[in-house]
Amino acid sequence: MSLYDFKVKNNKGSEVSLSVYKGKVLLIVNTATGCGFTPQYDGLQDLYEKYKDSGLEILDFPCDQFGHQAPGSDEEIANFCTGRFGITFPQFSKIEVNGENASPLYDWLKSQKSGILGKAIKWNFTKFLIDKNGNVVERFAPTVEPKNIEEKIKELL
Repeated sequence: MSLYDFKVKNNKGSEVSLSVYKGKVLLIVNTATGCGFTPQYDGLQDLYEKYKDSGLEILDFPCDQFGHQAPGSDEEIANFCTGRFGITFPQFSKIEVNGENASPLYDWLKSQKSGILGKAIKWNFTKFLIDKNGNVVERFAPTVEPKNIEEKIKELL
C-alpha cells in the first residue's frame, strides 16, 4: 500500500484520492482549533504561501481526540481557520488518528515513522513530511514549529 492508494474526505464531504498529490511534497498535520498549538496555523500558512508554487501541499486533518480541542463541525472548523488564520491549504474532514477508529491513512503514516510514544500520535499538530514519491521522510512532534521544518521542505522541493 502506498500513500497514493488512500482516499479521504475533504471538509465538504467529497472523497479525494491522495493520488492527486503525486509529485508534490506534502506536510500532513492533525490539527485542532482550541489547542495551545493552534497558533501554528500561522506558520503553516506562511510555509504554504512561500512554497505552494514550488510543489508543497499542506494537508490539514482536524482531530478531536486530544482534550476535545476540535469540537466543531467540518464547516465550523473551516470557517474558524479561514477567518482567523487565512488558511488556503486543503482541509479535510475531522478524523481520529489513534485507536480502533483511526483513519487508515494515519495508521499507515504511523507505521512508516514512529514518534516519542512509539506509533501513537501524542497530540494535535503532529506533522508528517512526505517526499515527491510518497515516502514518509520525517515525523515531527507537536512542539516543532512549522518554520523549523522549512529547511527540510526546501531540500525535498
